[in-house]
Amino acid sequence: MSLNLFEAPALGRRQFLSGLSAGAAGIVLGGSALAAGRRGFFDRIGKPIGIQIYTLGDEAGKDIDATFARLSQIGYRDLELPGLLGKTPAALKAAADRAGLRFSSIHLPFQGMPGGGSLSLMSDPQRIADDLGALGIFQGVAPIAPFPVNFRPQHGEDMKAAIGRSFAAAGKGHWQRTAATLNERAAALRPFGIVIGYHNHNIEFAPVDGTTGWDVLVSETDPKLVHFEVDVGWVTAAGLDPVAFFRKHTGRCRWMHIKDVKASTQTNFVLSMDPTEVGSGKQDWARILPAARAAGVEHFYLEQEPPFTMPRIDAAAKGFTFLSRLKA
Repeated sequence: MSLNLFEAPALGRRQFLSGLSAGAAGIVLGGSALAAGRRGFFDRIGKPIGIQIYTLGDEAGKDIDATFARLSQIGYRDLELPGLLGKTPAALKAAADRAGLRFSSIHLPFQGMPGGGSLSLMSDPQRIADDLGALGIFQGVAPIAPFPVNFRPQHGEDMKAAIGRSFAAAGKGHWQRTAATLNERAAALRPFGIVIGYHNHNIEFAPVDGTTGWDVLVSETDPKLVHFEVDVGWVTAAGLDPVAFFRKHTGRCRWMHIKDVKASTQTNFVLSMDPTEVGSGKQDWARILPAARAAGVEHFYLEQEPPFTMPRIDAAAKGFTFLSRLKA
């Protein structure tokens, strides 16, 4: 964003500048730069601070008017839905309107995955278009790859370990099929004006058959059809630098999950992290957020994983306060 230089109303700009001492000109120009430097990141780029409603857990849908009113009071305006929250699209849209909020994206899980719900990426395109249209949304994001066929934990195995093992066993072919499905569904929904994306965890970055699931998704999805929602918490948990990650994938990143992690988070590929409130962890937001914007990110959604050390809505408020004051 360029700065507007001052103008002299009576004199030509060059004449006015020539009449100033070098020191005075420095003070004026320096003051303008200082004022610009005091602006917060989101104010500077003209984008709202959003939130993924998943952050608030199951409680969010129990009294949707109260939930949305509190989010509006905090200062949020842009929402990403994890699903329909057990409501009709019309009821959700009406509640958002009452609170002065808008939806800009919704997660559309692959059919058959746990928690898929009634609306999925594999639903009839007309049904998806009708539901998203009622919500005022034209963007849908697959929240995770479909689980491998016959996925089930082994005896004594926890869910995270089971997921990591099953994706590793499924091999490169599973990611190729996922990429093909994303291309097909994005092409089917494009005539309705719906944009499709994919949200990463850290399982995508595990080595598999000489590559990674992520590299397969990036190389085998059509960049004109499929975009990415970058969750920097999971990028960090995979041992990667979010700034370098955004630079590498400029032009493919449309959404971002602003997620913080503690320094105790160990590199892994099995959905494990030590989460914390945004601004309280090790993420260098003053570097990450500008890199995300430069890479093409249009929507910034705060998201936090459990376990929480405070009520979820308080964590959302704490993160918003931090982000609203951040200079970057």
